[in-house]
Amino acid sequence: MSWLVAIPVVLPLLGAGVTLAFSNFRRVQWLISVTILSISLAVATALVFIVNSGPLVFDVGEWAAPVGITLVADRLSALMLLVSVAVTLAVLIYSLAQGVEDGEEAAPTAVYHPAYLILSAGVSNAFLTGDLFNLFVGFEILLAASFVLITMGGTRARIRSGTVYVVVSMLSSIVFLIAIVMTYAATGTLNFAQLATRLQEIDPGVSLALQAMLLVAFGIKAALFPLHAWLPDSYPTAPAPVTAVFAGLLTKVGVYAIIRTQVLLFPQGRLDDVLSVAAILTMVVGILGAVTQRDIKRMLSFTLVSHIGFMIWGISVSTEVGLAATIFYVIHHITVQTALFLVAGLIERHGGSTSLQKLGSLAKSAPVIAALYLIPALGLAGIPPMTGFLGKVGLISASAQSGQAIDWWMIGAGLVTSLLTLYAVLRAWNLAFWQEPEEELEYTSIPVGMYGAAGSLVVMSLGIALFAGPIYSYAERAAIDLERRGPYIVAVLPDGNRGTGTSEDETDPDVADELEDVTTVPAEEVDE
Repeated sequence: MSWLVAIPVVLPLLGAGVTLAFSNFRRVQWLISVTILSISLAVATALVFIVNSGPLVFDVGEWAAPVGITLVADRLSALMLLVSVAVTLAVLIYSLAQGVEDGEEAAPTAVYHPAYLILSAGVSNAFLTGDLFNLFVGFEILLAASFVLITMGGTRARIRSGTVYVVVSMLSSIVFLIAIVMTYAATGTLNFAQLATRLQEIDPGVSLALQAMLLVAFGIKAALFPLHAWLPDSYPTAPAPVTAVFAGLLTKVGVYAIIRTQVLLFPQGRLDDVLSVAAILTMVVGILGAVTQRDIKRMLSFTLVSHIGFMIWGISVSTEVGLAATIFYVIHHITVQTALFLVAGLIERHGGSTSLQKLGSLAKSAPVIAALYLIPALGLAGIPPMTGFLGKVGLISASAQSGQAIDWWMIGAGLVTSLLTLYAVLRAWNLAFWQEPEEELEYTSIPVGMYGAAGSLVVMSLGIALFAGPIYSYAERAAIDLERRGPYIVAVLPDGNRGTGTSEDETDPDVADELEDVTTVPAEEVDE
């Protein structure tokens, strides 16, 4: 069954080549893209259940770790993969419906489908990789595909924003590459499982320097303060589907990388206070930018930055409760933020603009859009019983249990940010849907498929709230796995038992001795 892990990476890459070959046959491209992402979604769903028995490992080319490239699916990566593929498929259907309605001339260019599938492969590779350099490769795949997508259409604004995005991403890549070189020089490996043991044996100062460099590289990807300024200027100019998938996924890849490296490689938590301060500033600065905006897309871009701070908050607490809340919040935010950007695309298409100074009275002409906006907006603000509320309660609980001074500062910043988020999204809702427009608007019809794709994500967010109990429980078990570290290491290292169904009691004795120092939970505390 280990071959299933490779499908979400390999299949979209193969599909990109096939769709490029059929560049003159748009409908064939659509069929291939939807089929491939549907298969990836089915595989991701299966992996979520399979990894309950233990991490599932696939060695590319049958070269075992740490020599070869290893793909690893555990509870965290499987859950992230499932949500990301579901969102990617919904956005693809949205873009296809938009292209069909606009006709052949206005439909996405022939390179859209290859680039989109490559983007999906890059995201999946980043979530599943068990190797630091392969994570760098995943980021570069994302960079190449996202530059094509963000500049699609060739307008001056899109070229400018795409250039800013690429320059910042290249800066992050340079920092990341330097960190990779230094890590290999210090430890002789780039495999996550092997790094988890060897980083504990090197000089603490060198380990701290490596941790700081990786945090800077991933902080840029995640738009963490003060490395966030590029995002609000880059995302709003792209086409609505592109902006939606960027907002939902790309920053979360950075957050995922921070979770994976900080917990697996650097469990001592020596930069937790730095992360706490960054979380507070990211929340506050981002939301202060959001409340001043007069454009829906820019407002949502600033809220995106702000709510990255909530995810970093949970990581900085360095407890299972905090990690579980972060994982749940990431899942919530991917769904809600993508839905809001798709709805912003509906608003722009129907009213001809996303400027709050030009829009008005959309509730009369488009009540469905009004509802589709309000539901995820309330979820983003954290109104009970929506998913945002549940995630924030988990974060507050984690900080309250920790009880440090910085924890209370994070709780205060989180509450203020939530109130200002509610103000920002309701202000936009009031101005766009209820105020009288300055000039009479010329409304444009919207394809049913665009409504359906945006609505599916809204329903998905409601489904997460409805089944929050089992989903949050899954996130808690993922957090326990992360804190223990031992099961992941045993599954990947060639001397340990491979595949699923492996418990620590069945591990090779020599490996068990080696893992004694890296397992943070007693062996008898096994998963349910």
